[in-house]
Order: sequence, then C-alpha cells, then structure tokens
Amino acid sequence: MRQAYRTALVTGASSGIGESFARLLAERGADLVLVARRTGLLDGLARELVERYRVRVEVLAADLTDPERRGAVEGRLRDEPVELLVNNAGYGAFGAFAEEPLENQLAQIELNVTALVRLTRAALPGMVERGRGGVLNVASVAGFAPSPGSATYGATKAYVASFSESLHAEVAGKGVHVTALCPGFTRTDEASSANLLWMRRDDVARAGLEAVAAGRALCVPGAQYKAVMPALRILPRPLLRAAAGRMWKQAADTR
Repeated sequence: MRQAYRTALVTGASSGIGESFARLLAERGADLVLVARRTGLLDGLARELVERYRVRVEVLAADLTDPERRGAVEGRLRDEPVELLVNNAGYGAFGAFAEEPLENQLAQIELNVTALVRLTRAALPGMVERGRGGVLNVASVAGFAPSPGSATYGATKAYVASFSESLHAEVAGKGVHVTALCPGFTRTDEASSANLLWMRRDDVARAGLEAVAAGRALCVPGAQYKAVMPALRILPRPLLRAAAGRMWKQAADTR
C-alpha cells in the first residue's frame, strides 16, 4: 500500500540530500521537523517552506553525536510521533584507516550507526502500534563493496542497509514501511547537473521518498547504479577487493 505522509522528521536537513527531502515533503503538504547542527540554515529553510507551501515546520537544532541533544530528538519522536522518519544525517572521512585519527572513525560510527539506530528505535514502536508509518534510512552503494580509503564509512553504510532490510521484514504486513536508500555519487549543490557518474540530490531524494511510500525494502537510484548492483552481488570478493585496491592506490597517489 502506497502511503502519503502527513508529518515527517528529517535529520541532516540543512543542506544536501536532507534539504531536498525537506523541500519535496513540504511540496507534498507534509508538516516537518527539521534536525541539523546549523541553526541559521535550518531557520532560513523553515521560513521559506512555511511561506511557500503553508506547512508547519519545527526546527530542532542538534548534533546527533551528542548524547544529550540526540536524546532530545529521541524524546520528540516518542512524545510527538511523526508518520515518516528520514535518517539522512551522515558523515564520511577519506584516508587510510591506519593514518586517520581514531576520533574521526568513531564519529562516523556514532552518527551513521548509533544515532540512526536510536532514532529508529524511538519512532518505530509507535508506528507499529498505530499500524502506519515509514522509516527511510540513507545508506550507500559503498555498503555493498570494499571501500579502501573510506573503510569505516563503507562499513557503516553496509550496517544501515542490512539493518533496514531486516526491519523491513520484521514489520511487513503491519502497515509500516522501512526502506534503505542506497545512492552512489551525489552532488550536494542544487545547481549541479547530473552526468554518467554523479546524480542530482533532488533525484536521489525523490527516489527514496517514492520507495518508502511504496513499501520497497531497498532503493538504488539511477540507472547506472542499478546496473552495477548485480555485479557487486555476484562477482567473487577477491576480484572486488583487487579492483577496489587498485582504485584506492591510484587515488592515494594523486593526493
């Protein structure tokens, strides 16, 4: 059953794909709770959406790696439920794992995994009880292949994809949809155009919203990435590792 969501909470909403989610949902008439660290950007976006689409927009400034601020968002989800949770906030660092600061690796896990799990846990029980709702978790095609140079990021996105597919199965038939959105390279600049490799953020966000509304477990936007996914699933892992390793060495040599 396709769902139209009347209320939504979007994390990482101040820019990039998160901003696109917010704009598309407001255009569809959804009242919003926008979560991100940058209050100024959130306030400006909220004013624009209220004036343009006549929807209600609440700003909730929070660094989701901060347990106290994250707890406020969890409380908001439990106390004032929304029909759609978009776990979009994420962070990635590029560099050899043995050379990058440990704090950078742990911050990625804290935001990409811990925050996502906690917010999902805050929202999902109420959705199941009401028999209606959706959770859209932003993963990545990086979660399906070795990612030298971004090992922690790739691992967190693999977790998100697996976690989301498992929850999708758990809530099947209960009126609740859980979807993993797995984009490839996406331009965060709204004015940038798509090409063979890079996708527009609006196209990625639109594909994700359509997928969760339709109850699909996994969404890989873009024909170019849909074509790659079967190969990532069936190619021998040693071959994938060797190819990824060559790409990493080439990238490292040009830095």
